[in-house]
Amino acid sequence: KNNSGVTPAGLCGTWVKEPDGGLFTSPNYPEKYPPDRECIYIIEASPRQCIDLYFDEKYAIEPSWECKFDHIEVRDGPFSFSPIIGRYCGQESPTYVKSSGRYLWIKFVADGELEAIGFSAWYNFTQDPDFKDLGVQPPLPICEFEMSGPEGIVESVMVTKEGKALQTEAVDCRWYIRAPPGSKIYLRFLDYEMQNSNECKRNFVAVYDGSSSVEHLKNKFCSTVANDVMLLTSLGVIRMWADETSRRSRFRILFTTFHEPPCEGDSFFCHGNMCINHTLVCNGIQNCVYPWDENGCKEKRKATILDSLDNTNVTIIGVTCGVVIILLTVSIIIQIKQPRKKYIIRRDEFDPALLHEAFEPPEYELCTLRQATSCDGDVLSEDFPKLQRTSSKCIHGHHCGSQVSSTRGSRSDLSLRDAAAILSDMEPTIQPPFPLQATPTGRRNILVMKHSYSHDGAEECDLDDELYDGPTTSRGRAAVDRTVHRSVSNDF
Repeated sequence: KNNSGVTPAGLCGTWVKEPDGGLFTSPNYPEKYPPDRECIYIIEASPRQCIDLYFDEKYAIEPSWECKFDHIEVRDGPFSFSPIIGRYCGQESPTYVKSSGRYLWIKFVADGELEAIGFSAWYNFTQDPDFKDLGVQPPLPICEFEMSGPEGIVESVMVTKEGKALQTEAVDCRWYIRAPPGSKIYLRFLDYEMQNSNECKRNFVAVYDGSSSVEHLKNKFCSTVANDVMLLTSLGVIRMWADETSRRSRFRILFTTFHEPPCEGDSFFCHGNMCINHTLVCNGIQNCVYPWDENGCKEKRKATILDSLDNTNVTIIGVTCGVVIILLTVSIIIQIKQPRKKYIIRRDEFDPALLHEAFEPPEYELCTLRQATSCDGDVLSEDFPKLQRTSSKCIHGHHCGSQVSSTRGSRSDLSLRDAAAILSDMEPTIQPPFPLQATPTGRRNILVMKHSYSHDGAEECDLDDELYDGPTTSRGRAAVDRTVHRSVSNDF
């Protein structure tokens, strides 16, 4: 309950520890303290408690500006770098001092001149205001572990695995690591996480060098990072404190025992003032400060299936691979040559006209044949009643194809201009049997159902192209009608 101490022990006056407090003095108090003396007093309270410190009125320390010579220094924590509370000297005793947590660090320094009677102080433990609502801390379960050997793993899960405490209980566990006499201990954190980070009152991991007494406290971690620790003695203590709200805090530490050079026998030199056991070399775990023990370990790797092959197996595998490669090469050569022969044969037999119909589907333009009246109003007889339409437009829009004209032309299209050319060639051979003025003059507009193999789209029906017969006789007119009938039939 009172884990307080002083260093150096036996040279720093009286030290009295009680369950609820204690007392300590400067060397030789109430006589003058000796010169050239430095004493460190560290007070530790139980969980959820604070420390109240008082100085006796019979007090005298050599005065100086800013207490640079003989003085008392008080810090709020267990280390020399903890927040300072005050530095005191002179004839007037310090005022009442109260810690914010479980620790107080007090240092007394005396130089070689002007000694005085020193001081006497006492302390007691009070409840921490931060845990006032939680009441008194219940008794903690006993949680201690003993470990030794050239290496080992210390981890927080051992508490629950070995049934040291329930998951709902606060724990204050200690792991004692014992190395051979004259050896030291190197601690390397493999995993570390505090559930209540930066709240040292609720959870922390502490490392002690030599004993579990507070004066041997080496490091304490309660934030987000934990550094490796090199202990100078053969006894190391790892302590974990976690209250009921911090049981998910965890850590995992690898410890390695070593001794300083020269490395004797089969010890391995780590190039870092460390000689470790030879069994730790190439074991897959870094035991040195730097990974010297795991470098160049390929020759010591685990045997694989390749290591168990003999000459016979290698020969069989080689022959099999050779046969497979030869077959693969032959198949590739055949595949390269065979498609080229087929291509040459097909190229000779290729007929573009066959593909023209297959890849360019026909599109149709359904148009009308209409007549034009003569100048005297007579109506010409219609030779093609099935094609006659009252409208001069296509019957349905989709029969005319797309709006874009094909630029490729057509094999079977009969354009109106060609029809006009044919009729003009036939005119000189036809003799009109009656005078020109007696012959009815007619103009015929012919809209043809055009059959186009255009891939880009068919032309619109051209309703403006006109085929002019000129003056015709009945014989000439019949020839013209036959010619037009023939053209229309072909287009159909």
